[in-house]
Amino acid sequence: MNNSIIEELLAPINSFLQCETPELWIDEAKKSENLQVLLVDHLVCELKAAQSAMFLIRKYAVDKESAAALLEWLKPFETLIYKREGNWRELSDKNKLTKAMIPKSNTAYGQDLIDKMVMLIKEELHHFYQVLEIMDEYGVEYQSITPCRYAKGMLRHVKSFEPDALVDKLIIGAYIEARSCERFAKISQYVDKRLSDFYISLLRSEARHYQDYLLLAQEISKFDITERIKFFGGIEAELILSPDKDFKFHSGIPS
Repeated sequence: MNNSIIEELLAPINSFLQCETPELWIDEAKKSENLQVLLVDHLVCELKAAQSAMFLIRKYAVDKESAAALLEWLKPFETLIYKREGNWRELSDKNKLTKAMIPKSNTAYGQDLIDKMVMLIKEELHHFYQVLEIMDEYGVEYQSITPCRYAKGMLRHVKSFEPDALVDKLIIGAYIEARSCERFAKISQYVDKRLSDFYISLLRSEARHYQDYLLLAQEISKFDITERIKFFGGIEAELILSPDKDFKFHSGIPS
């Protein structure tokens, strides 16, 4: 993919984010000794993105049978990470939803939430498998790592009542997706061709995700969400620009 296409994909993302990734983070990410933590953290991030989307469907949009089918879909991926059980090579055949999702009768936005989030989950689990392939190629073994402060730093500001809580979670999802894309593009300039091509492919497939989150948020909200987007944008930027002892894919300035 040429630079003009990359710039075209990044333009709306960069306009949405309130800050650019600092050079100090990039300097740390370029170090060969940090490749392992970046890949492992990236792997976990893909699973968490799928889990978060699935949580939203289960909590807000579907009946009990559909919710159970969603849990079953994610089970082999979670078992591999949390219990270290199963063969990762078999996961490519497990990325299937075995039941049609039935929206709750009392939700006006249920079907749209299901449609967008199911598509997103499939993509995130596919990328999860791709990261496992990369890790295998580079001889990087999975190891448990502590989550960084990034997502929690935004989630602590979520409102406690509905539908505002759901709207806030969707806005946060948008920022996580957008920052991921921005960092894929940043890192791609400093790694070998195999990794660079991989990161750019992720940028291309995930560039629209943040917009899907925002469209859903506005559809569900009873009010214009512009100010709420700005609010979380400020929180997100502060997390990215402030010192952070824990170097991870979404961490702040290394200290």
